[in-house]
Amino acid sequence: MTYTFYELLWLFFAYSFAGWILETVAAAVKKRTFVNRGLVNGPLCVTYGAAAAAMTLSCHELSGFWLFAGIVILATLTQWIAGHVLEWLYHEKWWDYSGLPWNLDGYICVPASAVWGVLGVLAFRWGNPLLTRLFALLPGSLGKILLWILLLALAADMLATVLILTGKTRRIEQWQSVDSLFASLSVRLELRLSSLVNRRLERAYPRERTAGEEKELKTARAEGFAAGCSFYKIFLLFIIGCVLGDLTETVFCRITAGVWMSRSSLVWGPFSIVWGLAIALVTVLLYRYKDCSDRFLFLMGTVLGGAYEYLCSVFTEMMFGTVFWDYSKIPFNLGGRINLLYCFFWGIAAVVWFKGLYPVFSRWIERIPAKAGKPLVWLLIVFMTVNMAVSFMALWRSDERSRGVVAEASWQQVMDERFGDERLARIYPNAIKVE
Repeated sequence: MTYTFYELLWLFFAYSFAGWILETVAAAVKKRTFVNRGLVNGPLCVTYGAAAAAMTLSCHELSGFWLFAGIVILATLTQWIAGHVLEWLYHEKWWDYSGLPWNLDGYICVPASAVWGVLGVLAFRWGNPLLTRLFALLPGSLGKILLWILLLALAADMLATVLILTGKTRRIEQWQSVDSLFASLSVRLELRLSSLVNRRLERAYPRERTAGEEKELKTARAEGFAAGCSFYKIFLLFIIGCVLGDLTETVFCRITAGVWMSRSSLVWGPFSIVWGLAIALVTVLLYRYKDCSDRFLFLMGTVLGGAYEYLCSVFTEMMFGTVFWDYSKIPFNLGGRINLLYCFFWGIAAVVWFKGLYPVFSRWIERIPAKAGKPLVWLLIVFMTVNMAVSFMALWRSDERSRGVVAEASWQQVMDERFGDERLARIYPNAIKVE
């Protein structure tokens, strides 16, 4: 079943509210008092909503066991990533599964993942159809206006939360009044929530940085502009991953198919965005585990790589109506989007990256002087942004041409002139249009 933008937005808010109720009631039962478990001050737990929307988009082709497995993997990754992001932002854990068996860092564990899988299947099978039928009962204009109001309210709530937490505002009283407004809305639901988000967060995050953490932070700042797992290093690793990925796939196609063909994701230069993002994401997510065993890195790389490749395939097909790879003829494939053999390749790549390539590239990057490194990074950011934008427009226009859309706007005419079907066929030789 396909969903419109407004239906997906409706599901996001519905599951965010349902997740907020679930988390708040669970905390109330455990602590014998009501506690707001949402990231924002209003009655929404956006992690639930985002995960539900992502599952609805990416798992619609799956059924039976594979639906359950896909939801388990996606929910587990969402929870694991969200836990580390929140810890990185606030230096505190929001939940801890350390007392449960088969856990990783206390953020995910097998029993919890199984529960999320069951809840996800129930939501996918019965929750989504029921909620969409309820949304259909609203008059068209009224439903859309309601969703835009909710979206703007959520944006204001999140902005107020961020500004109060960071203190990067001279109008703290005004933003606190915004928080008070959303808190009063929650109180009207007869849940004893905190009136101001900063008070609630002071209770949730009372711990300050330890002396060791302060020392590590000062050391990282003193070492250079790309020390540790900084933004500059991650972006440069992204560029390196783009180039290495394109070269690797080009050589692989030459060996297996006997032909040289372009494997680039962009219209300018040898850049494979899928590989670049994979290198950047795996470095961020597994940086703290880089010294773990090869077996652990292989397992994590296999799972993360398979999920990542599947989501990339779904995204490109939805955006451009094009499939850039098809594994239907390879055994143990899932919808032609991923297959077991190539998932193992992702696992091997994770081991090779952290045990061999990453230490070398990390040392090279850290030797770049800050005065030269920072301008270089921002220059590359501008170039890659323009490159991605032009590539996006070229692919979008290609999809329009396949549907017989006449070029009326100036950008459409430029795309037809500079990036016609013949040129795009050379850049993306394996692209397959999907009806």
